[in-house]
Amino acid sequence: MSPVSPLPARPRRRGTAVVGALAVAVVTAGLMAACSSGGGDQAAQGAKVSLPLSDAGCAPQPASVPAGPVSFTVTNNGTAKVTEGEIQKDSRILGEKENITEGLSGDFSLRLDPGTYTVYCPGAAQDTAQLTVTGEGGQSQAPTDTNLATATTGYKQYVIAEVAALVPATKQFNDAVRAGDVATAQKLYAPARYHYEQIEPVAESFGDLDPSIDQRIADVEPGKDWTGFHRIEQALWVNKTTAGMAPYADKLDADVAQLQSLVATADYQPAQLANGASELLTEVSTSKVTGEEDAYSHTDLSDFDANIAGAQKAFELLKPSLQTKDPALATQLQARFTGITDELQPFRTGEAAPGIPTYVDYSTVTEAQRRVLADRVNALAEPLSQVSGKVA
Repeated sequence: MSPVSPLPARPRRRGTAVVGALAVAVVTAGLMAACSSGGGDQAAQGAKVSLPLSDAGCAPQPASVPAGPVSFTVTNNGTAKVTEGEIQKDSRILGEKENITEGLSGDFSLRLDPGTYTVYCPGAAQDTAQLTVTGEGGQSQAPTDTNLATATTGYKQYVIAEVAALVPATKQFNDAVRAGDVATAQKLYAPARYHYEQIEPVAESFGDLDPSIDQRIADVEPGKDWTGFHRIEQALWVNKTTAGMAPYADKLDADVAQLQSLVATADYQPAQLANGASELLTEVSTSKVTGEEDAYSHTDLSDFDANIAGAQKAFELLKPSLQTKDPALATQLQARFTGITDELQPFRTGEAAPGIPTYVDYSTVTEAQRRVLADRVNALAEPLSQVSGKVA
């Protein structure tokens, strides 16, 4: 059977240069979890697959596993070219680990139906490989735990609702851009992005749509046009003008509309909720705490809050099931979500809209204060990385 064609090669949203000590800590937390009780649960529940990254490729070991829960460990033993491993099926990224730099490992779990899947590691000489999942053709892999079934249904509704709010918020922002109203566009920038940042892992699963909407200039491939929120952000805060931005505003509206059509029919599995929550924490660690995400507007804390809110929503939906499987972990996570939310509170300045807070300019946040925020992220990341193995 021939391998499934991979998604179009996507520009990397986060270059390896971005991954500093905090990102290392978050990725290492996933490795620590695999060595803890969470990793043991994964081994007991299903197959384990290693995805070793190298300049040559990322062939899965083993290359065939039975249908059901599968835990993946992505390991980089010495390549600077390849820092990501993905599992793809039918034009969707089902699971991934990014920013796995030399010497690091990261884990994620999925529940897989019988069939052929593509392992993708951008940058390798042979950047795709095949993973075969055996079993009765067409057998359902839907969760039998009714709490998990409720969680996945609830998450789909949540994503659809957030994107439904994103579409008009983005249009309002872009209308100000098209009208040449710099001040209004600046005011509407962060509130529009808030809806996007809550569900960003879902957008990332649709190949190059996320870079088109949210890519930073440092991650744009040579010869490619830079589009999306950050392209307009630079014009608004650095150039203090909207001149020439109307085509980018039009494209951003079209990309967000495309996202809305895609999420309308997308379904999720419990492990994807947990994996997505962990990815949102990685977003915080690699670009929000460092101040590299909104480098021109310094609205990073709004994105930070949205990422945490999105991760907490996934956790809250999984919590009823997690409480029966590991009540101590559920309690610990609840406390740590509360801790990081409390840590953000002093920086809040009001609300842009109900449920969408506004924050101080991130350039005014001291290094000491950023380190405290980073510590809170680390404290949350380690136990959160255990959840996917328990619900897969």
